[in-house]
Amino acid sequence: MTTYQQQMDQATRTLATQGEAWNGISAEYIARMRLQNRFQTGLDIARYTARIMRDDMAAYDRDPAQYTQSLGCWHGFIGQQKMISIKKHFQSTKGRYLYLSGWMIAALRSEFGPLPDQSMHEKTAVPALIEELYTFLRQADAREMNHLFKDLDAARASGDQVAQKAALNKIDNFQTHVVPIIADIDAGFGNEEATYLLSKKMIEAGACCIQIENQVSDAKQCGHQDGKVTVPHEDFLAKINAVRYAFMELGVEDGVIVARTDSLGASLTQKIPVSSTPGDLNDQYNAFIDGEEITSLDQLESGDMLLRRGDTNIRPTRLANGLVRFKPDTGVDRVVLDCVTSLQHGADLLWIETEKPHLQQIACMVDRVRAIEPKAKLVYNNSPSFNWTLSFRQQVFDAWTEEGRDLTPYQRDNLMNAEYDESDLAQEADARIQSFQRDAARVAGVFHHLITLPTYHTAALSTDDLAKDYFGEQGMLAYVRKVQRQEIRRGLACVKHQDMAGSNIGDNHKEYFSGGNALKASGKDNTMNQFG
Repeated sequence: MTTYQQQMDQATRTLATQGEAWNGISAEYIARMRLQNRFQTGLDIARYTARIMRDDMAAYDRDPAQYTQSLGCWHGFIGQQKMISIKKHFQSTKGRYLYLSGWMIAALRSEFGPLPDQSMHEKTAVPALIEELYTFLRQADAREMNHLFKDLDAARASGDQVAQKAALNKIDNFQTHVVPIIADIDAGFGNEEATYLLSKKMIEAGACCIQIENQVSDAKQCGHQDGKVTVPHEDFLAKINAVRYAFMELGVEDGVIVARTDSLGASLTQKIPVSSTPGDLNDQYNAFIDGEEITSLDQLESGDMLLRRGDTNIRPTRLANGLVRFKPDTGVDRVVLDCVTSLQHGADLLWIETEKPHLQQIACMVDRVRAIEPKAKLVYNNSPSFNWTLSFRQQVFDAWTEEGRDLTPYQRDNLMNAEYDESDLAQEADARIQSFQRDAARVAGVFHHLITLPTYHTAALSTDDLAKDYFGEQGMLAYVRKVQRQEIRRGLACVKHQDMAGSNIGDNHKEYFSGGNALKASGKDNTMNQFG
């Protein structure tokens, strides 16, 4: 990274070539503006963050304790505040990403209004949110750098050489808020060409990692709802190729593809692919098709299909809408085939959508995949669609039952009840929830843990909390006690909301452009001064 002094020297040389016409331009101000805006384009961001992900993946291969995490963010401000908080509490953004959830785009960002997670929202909303997130992260960089420049100016004004050196050191070693985004492209929003075109827009906006699922694009369902329909491998692999070509065309050679399989919960397929030779990929896919064995053509009725499978003929089980049913209890086998096939055809990471957060269930599937692809790694959805409390309490209940422990104080179907919160069983369940990510990284190949839509829920919960008391007896005290007082005491930067929105940056720019004639907003009458 170029140092502050190097940026000034470079700007000074450029200005020297322009003669007196550019005498009103300051080399130091140029250096500051360049350092406040380190990424000129979304492609710069994509290349930078792709390298971060590749390094993190290699670190995980060496040590599974080096797993990564993210939270889903539905607005640029939410992503910005998340990364500011991470830097404040942990002094580093290492291993922390953002997740862009198709569910939250559908629910919160569509011009149609709130929509279910069925790929009905505008596809352009996906790259638009990526661009918005990075716009806010870059603004967080500019704001923090602006404060560092003020510290440098203050140290110079006081003649404090130690403070001046410390300020320069912080400027030269500044860590950006810009981190990788794992971006959900759903099922590609159409055919492989549509997937390619949308991938390009997402990458140009800054995405270094694109997650794509094997559902039917025009029948896509939320991963935790019923009625999911998958496509044959050849269709899905064509879309993986489309994403890779988009990365390569745009020069993001380290771009990461996450191949998601919904086969564990999907009982239907869109079509029966054509097999060329026995045992090929389409033949393996067709082996999972449910059907009735046919020994005579007289058993067929008008409109029936006939599928030759090995030495037998079957009539596939079809619904009234033409979709074809898979054999029951084949989900795990289909997941394993999906995962192995995706890795062998260009995917970098896997996503197995499960119906519950069960460590052994995930590990059993990953172990089978790793028997063929030893470096297989997962992105895992720590979904709010799971009832984590009930699930883990029931897991502990079942484990203790096998151990022969006395469970008469507990009712398995009622374990969500608050009366159990202080019980030994509940404490053990909470301990397992707390260690779930660490344990899954170690034994189940999970490289990246994410929560898809946490900030959807936190926004609803905090708003309910404030509304209940503000519109009740507490009135303004509710806001002061629950929000502002907490912001001040916990050191939240956005308590000075004018500064967070860029007011001080704008003042500095006015001074750069207009000198002493600048009309600045940060004078003594600015009420933000009340916060010190």
